[in-house]
Amino acid sequence: MSITSQAVRYGVTLAGTGGDDLVAAAVDEAREAAGFGADSVWLGQRLDYDAIGLAGLVGVQVPGIDVGVSAVPVFARHPLLVGSQAQTAQAATRGRFHLAVALGAPPIVEQAFGLPWERPVTRLREFLTALGPLLRGEPTQHEGELLTARSLLPTHVPGATRTPLLVAAMAPRALRVTGELADGTVPYLAGPKVLAEHIVPAVTAAAAAAGRPAPRVVALVPAAVTTDRRDLRTMADGLSFYPQFASYRRVLELNGTERPEELALLGDEDTVAEGLRRYVEAGATEVVLTAHHDLSPAVQTRTRRLAGALARAAKESVISG
Repeated sequence: MSITSQAVRYGVTLAGTGGDDLVAAAVDEAREAAGFGADSVWLGQRLDYDAIGLAGLVGVQVPGIDVGVSAVPVFARHPLLVGSQAQTAQAATRGRFHLAVALGAPPIVEQAFGLPWERPVTRLREFLTALGPLLRGEPTQHEGELLTARSLLPTHVPGATRTPLLVAAMAPRALRVTGELADGTVPYLAGPKVLAEHIVPAVTAAAAAAGRPAPRVVALVPAAVTTDRRDLRTMADGLSFYPQFASYRRVLELNGTERPEELALLGDEDTVAEGLRRYVEAGATEVVLTAHHDLSPAVQTRTRRLAGALARAAKESVISG
């Protein structure tokens, strides 16, 4: 495992798929991941639950593990309101909340929100510019071409420390803005080849040019500890949503793959761990195992256990050498 002075972090996504209470199920999943030693748990933003609110609830009930959101679309949101949500979650979790935002996808922006998909990278730049001060507990005064955000009322939440800001960016222009204005990127379905050749160099160069520290690269990887090949078909069904979007089709093409399930890591613990190491060698600073939520509870538990084992091993490697 490629580790320097800081341990690579390992986490898992939550889905709250057990039982008829999503919040309680997500808390149970997070509690199990924390018990195994995982560094972080992450929630996607959907159109049912609110990811930032749920992250705060999970963090309050499960101490000792970071909680992240990947990712809140910037269309149909306002930085002042996202800032207040994030600070509230940060205060609730006592500094363990991580926020990622995203452009989203044109079909959802246009069909679900009824908004035109116009100048997305400009919108992202303005959103990050306005949001950054708020996540540091500072007022914001931004008057741009697409967004206005002014702290006319108090915007700092007492008890909230600075919230790390990430972007689910994979295209060149979005990566450039991310490197300049955020703490890192959260790529999905970007295999080791794409990380090493496209994402890590682009975001790192942009951060260096802006005088910022080396960026975080939080790679979300479809993975499950299972030797039942039927689970690959189940995972493939869950991933079939993504190729309808041009951004994911581009990344799949750069990977040299046609379908998302070709990137899925399934097998025993050693097999999955070896596949995850390739992401670390490609430049990932954190690896998050995802897309296993439709599989059996036993498989989900095994997968969380592996994330915890890898997290513990990474810390021990730093301590010992």
